[in-house]
Amino acid sequence: ARSGAAVVEERLCLVSVAATLDFKYHDAKELEKYLKGVHAAYPSLTHLHSIGRSVGGKDLWVLVLGRFPTHHKIGIPEFKYVANMHGDETVGREILLHLIDFLVTNYRHDPVITRLLNNTRIHIMPTMNPDGFEATKKPDCYYTPGRYNMNGEDLNRNFPDAFENNNASIQPETQAVMNWIKNETFVLSANLHGGALVASYTFDNGNSVTGSSKGYSRSPDDDVFIHLAKTYSSNHASMYKGTGCDNRQTFPGGITNGYSWYQLEGGMQDYNYVWGQCFEITLELSCCKYPPADQLEKFWKDNKVALIEYIKQVHLGVKGQVTDKNGNPIPNAIVEAKGRPHICPYRTNEQGEYFLLLLPGTYVINATVPGFKSMLKTVEIPDNTGNFSALKQDFSFSEVSIRPRVASCPKIPLYQELSRASAAVKPTLHVLVLMTAMLLIFK
Repeated sequence: ARSGAAVVEERLCLVSVAATLDFKYHDAKELEKYLKGVHAAYPSLTHLHSIGRSVGGKDLWVLVLGRFPTHHKIGIPEFKYVANMHGDETVGREILLHLIDFLVTNYRHDPVITRLLNNTRIHIMPTMNPDGFEATKKPDCYYTPGRYNMNGEDLNRNFPDAFENNNASIQPETQAVMNWIKNETFVLSANLHGGALVASYTFDNGNSVTGSSKGYSRSPDDDVFIHLAKTYSSNHASMYKGTGCDNRQTFPGGITNGYSWYQLEGGMQDYNYVWGQCFEITLELSCCKYPPADQLEKFWKDNKVALIEYIKQVHLGVKGQVTDKNGNPIPNAIVEAKGRPHICPYRTNEQGEYFLLLLPGTYVINATVPGFKSMLKTVEIPDNTGNFSALKQDFSFSEVSIRPRVASCPKIPLYQELSRASAAVKPTLHVLVLMTAMLLIFK
């Protein structure tokens, strides 16, 4: 057995690891050591776990921060940042380590950070593609094979797609993230890339139903996505200027619709929104994909405020619980704002909870337990991001005393059938979605 002095020395070493974070690139072993050091120094504020392994067998580490880091707590929304899914796009990987450092060292010292962590569960994955990062032996501003995973696959073209059959073989890293999304109630997310300076939002793919024939693929929550992208760009040191990285590329306000920029099949942000009920945007943080390490401190300073302000947006809109006549939660109830249906209807989790990101305004919220009459409630939504809590609106179904069966959304392209019905389908889209859900439930 180790002596008491050895244990104390080890703990002091871990605390010092957590306390000193240099502006340099951290390889897989250094990254793991740092995350374990933070967790050891802040065990009640953090939870460290691996959501899976890469093709090369490296852990896909996630550090969770919050007042209840180990598990979901009713009413507290789940947020995530994912970086380095392209292994040679490296800035996000390092600034997420500095974000972790900033959050843990300011908790109980800075009132805003304290309230943020008390009311939000924040998941941070510094690298989704550790093999690609390690394979990038010669950093380059433009491109290296390290972009791909060890099987040579682009992870941001590897997810199921809502518009086309994506024939790519699902990679271990992709599957791990899909399982992670399925097992948590994520509300808001961003994935961090490099090679441009812009905040890009869904949809990345599209067809005539979403307006892609006009060069813009519009989601039902387009206004919210524009707000989210602008929140990041306007709080960034220079992204809001929209000048891009060369004279040919400009992004007004520092934001772009993904499809308007370039069409992308199998992207992670569309998957989050359609199948994960999670609003995700893609943040391009550096013109140079893999810049010199001596620039990392400036990148952190440029992004620090934007990273925090973006997390606060998880408290937009409305949230609540759907319960039965005995006060028990009803999972798999459909809860959506009238006029903005999702092709995979947004459903309550195991605790009967729903979270809908909506801008301030008046909305009709429609709660439906399949087989029973829908319940409509008109809500006036304020901007509650500063209060770190979305508006609360519960629904109680007095005639319900059963648990609806799980109605999983199929992984086939969901917009394919709708596109054949022409633009006239739009007014009845919600009806079609609900009919599809009912068929799935009673199949």
